[in-house]
Amino acid sequence: MTVEPFRAITVSRLAHQLKAEGRSIIHMEFGQPSTGAPAAAVARAHQVLDADAMGYWESPDLRARIAHLYQDRYGVTVDPANILLTCGASPALVLALSVRFKPGDRIALARPGYVAYRNSLRALHLEPVEIACGPETRFQLTAAQLEALDPAPAGVIIASPANPTGTIIPEAELAAIAEVCRARNIAILSDEIYHGLSYAGPTPSMLQFAPDALVINSFSKYWSMAGWRLGWLLVPEALIEAARAYIGNMFLTPPSLSQHAGLVAMDAIEELEGHIQTYARNRELMLAALPALGLRKIAPPDGAFYIWADIGHLTDDSVAFCEQLLRDTGVATAPGVDFDPVDGRRYIRFSFAVSTGEIKVALERITPWFAARNPG
Repeated sequence: MTVEPFRAITVSRLAHQLKAEGRSIIHMEFGQPSTGAPAAAVARAHQVLDADAMGYWESPDLRARIAHLYQDRYGVTVDPANILLTCGASPALVLALSVRFKPGDRIALARPGYVAYRNSLRALHLEPVEIACGPETRFQLTAAQLEALDPAPAGVIIASPANPTGTIIPEAELAAIAEVCRARNIAILSDEIYHGLSYAGPTPSMLQFAPDALVINSFSKYWSMAGWRLGWLLVPEALIEAARAYIGNMFLTPPSLSQHAGLVAMDAIEELEGHIQTYARNRELMLAALPALGLRKIAPPDGAFYIWADIGHLTDDSVAFCEQLLRDTGVATAPGVDFDPVDGRRYIRFSFAVSTGEIKVALERITPWFAARNPG
């Protein structure tokens, strides 16, 4: 099966090329925090580098701490033995799909959605069943849409908060999705990588409604440790032995250094919550400025750090649009076609996970650029 490229990477390459030529570039094309790991985590990493040769290792303390997180955040009891540590969320996704499904299985997912869902499914010879989700469903899958699929898919990927939209599925709708999946024997894979990053109240976990769901999370977003490549997959008891066999052959363990640092990062609450305050301020600045740019149709950015904006009145080629915007203003954004191969040609995604100062400069640069292109 054909695996499409991640076109935001092409935009990012151009951004780095322009930067090497002396241009000032603001990177809003990737979903990664501009902040580094918490200071205490970095300090712990220095200690470990000086004292431990390290090797293949899976930290029991980190697994226990993650289990405590589920109890603390969601009131859900998790066995640490069912938590598999991975090199970020991407291997966790491949692991979950490999251990739960067989080639040819049909897997439902929202469109728009994270580009790697569709492409990982195809790479593993699974069939993506993309469901068009627009403003009427807040760009999210609903229980009714899953109920209407005939035949029922083997599985569904749920993402809340979602990439590229930042929308959150309400608790009642998550419960309804779980009920439909139970009734129709649809396996649930829940990507919860943006949990902790919410501007609209708590974000429930699918585990509260479907204890047998496979759940992905990562240190890349809330804990601001994208480059440390550390995440996890929570696996139901029935699949744990098979999952351990897969991970042992395909991925081994995540970096020992990252595990030491990650354990400390989980308790750096004050610093991490400070990052969210920065994102919230950036979000407010973006939402205040977008209407004047002619960008009035956006997905509700309930969480994560994205704005999914309709540019259909300006273009039907989001890749060329993003490249021209970058060349003219030095602001890099992600073309919507990555996330939606059908309608994404008229959308772009902004990441506001940069500093507030960079947001202000970016808006100063792109405001006249959009003004020159907007009719009237």
